[in-house]
Amino acid sequence: MEKRYLFTPGPTPVPPEVLAATAAPIVHHRGPDFRVVYERCLTRLREVFRTENEVLMFVATGTGGFESAVANLTSPGDRALVVSAGSFGERWAAVANAYGADADHLRYAWGETPSPDDVGERAAGAKYVTLVHSETSTGVVADVEALASAAHEAGALVVVDAVSSLGAVPLETDAWKLDVVVTGSQKALMTPPGLALVSASEAAYEAAAAGGAPRFYFDWARTRKAQEALNAAFTPAVSLVAGLDVALGMVLEDGLDAMFERHARLGRACREGAKAMGLELFSPDNDRSAVVTAIRAPAGVDSDELLLLLRDRHGVTLAPGQGELKGKVFRIGHIGWFDVFDIASALSAVELALTELGAPIERGVAAARAFEAYDEFAAA
Repeated sequence: MEKRYLFTPGPTPVPPEVLAATAAPIVHHRGPDFRVVYERCLTRLREVFRTENEVLMFVATGTGGFESAVANLTSPGDRALVVSAGSFGERWAAVANAYGADADHLRYAWGETPSPDDVGERAAGAKYVTLVHSETSTGVVADVEALASAAHEAGALVVVDAVSSLGAVPLETDAWKLDVVVTGSQKALMTPPGLALVSASEAAYEAAAAGGAPRFYFDWARTRKAQEALNAAFTPAVSLVAGLDVALGMVLEDGLDAMFERHARLGRACREGAKAMGLELFSPDNDRSAVVTAIRAPAGVDSDELLLLLRDRHGVTLAPGQGELKGKVFRIGHIGWFDVFDIASALSAVELALTELGAPIERGVAAARAFEAYDEFAAA
């Protein structure tokens, strides 16, 4: 039986302790056994979000969290500023348009980093501004603190996609005055897909109460009221909640700051290893880009062909380019349950596959450089 290796930025590998919790016998979601886990999980989520706000839990993907934000904040015709520089910024625009928002799309080229000055100029008159913290299609991690400050100065609420960033890179919900923060269970939180998690400020709740599109399942007020009584509004994914509770305990035991440092070290190791092969980075070459590394395929190599070879012949799964980057880049994730040996394995697999495709790659250099860079970060 061939061993499989997963090196994508989501879903990410899940620790055995978390998998064991999801495989435990099912308990009733209205019973005391589940309420203990539910309460602990909701409390731990506040710590990871770094907020005093209630963190709302929905059985959905991160995109469901997006939709909950737009459904609660948008009345038809409301102006929204959508900031995008990749696939997930484009998704915000699609959801906003679906709910009848007057969406002003501040669009950057894929791979660019949004500017606070641009946001400040365009946010005037907008009810809310949507931002992507970690754009996993490109590897760019935006300066959400500065972008949010510019949006607030213009009088807008701030809604943030933190699906791949929460738990991986610093994000301060309350200190940065982020009105809505959305994440999912399947990225840095090391849990299988299926839970959308949403933090909303009092200002966001007030805006939702004053208007918003029709909603039922994603109604924040309904979910908030139920969670305050530890009685979920609808049947929760009890096994996923049990797994997430264990994963959050692991995150908090290590400490968020230690998690941030580890991800930054892994990102640097991945970038340096790729460059040692002679490959060109698509994502920025800085330590803020600690979620995923996007790498350009060498001349004459289709990145989709490379990934199929890696998966089918060597059991290694990397992430492809999306949208306009399809066939041009490949992506190596390093958030969640990864260590430097995983990064070295991913890079070594890329070396092997590229040489099999005829690319002039020197074997063995990537892993060696990755280990060096990982150690250099600790010594700096």
